[in-house]
Amino acid sequence: MIEYFRHQAYCNLWSNHRLLEACARLSEDAFHARRCSFFPSIHATLNHILIVDAYYIDALEGGTLGQRAFYDELPYSRVDTLWPAQEALDRRLIAICHALDDASLAADITLARTERQQREPAHRVLAHLFVHQTHHRGQVHAMLSETDVAPPQLDEFFMLDEAPLRREEFAALGISEAQVWSTLR
Repeated sequence: MIEYFRHQAYCNLWSNHRLLEACARLSEDAFHARRCSFFPSIHATLNHILIVDAYYIDALEGGTLGQRAFYDELPYSRVDTLWPAQEALDRRLIAICHALDDASLAADITLARTERQQREPAHRVLAHLFVHQTHHRGQVHAMLSETDVAPPQLDEFFMLDEAPLRREEFAALGISEAQVWSTLR
């Protein structure tokens, strides 16, 4: 499970990079346009991904951000400022996953909820976080299909044969196949 979470963390970095690169090609009006989805725009959905990531990543690090993560639901109005903030969170998540061992994976994480402290094993928090990210990236992907910017392919991560399809983006992110797949082939 530890290796799986590490791979998911890298996939998360790469998927967000691909998605945000596409969103960066949108006009400001298209980025903010009202759309049919759980959140009413690409702008709102990307901000939601970011603040929820901040909430869970901080909790996994033992931080105290808690519900303050949700005080501003739209902290970034433009992709060019949201993108580096998301990438920084993605890299923190990679670091968390690289530091995992059996004990830390089973350790309880405190999630500060509005009226209570929720305790969950780290492996459940991570599993939830990766599903949450994938779910909302899919919504942005669908909303992009309503624009003049083609949604990027987001499901070419795990297959060995597809490594050439991600080579340039991995280089831009400063990661390599060897680094991602260090213990497996």
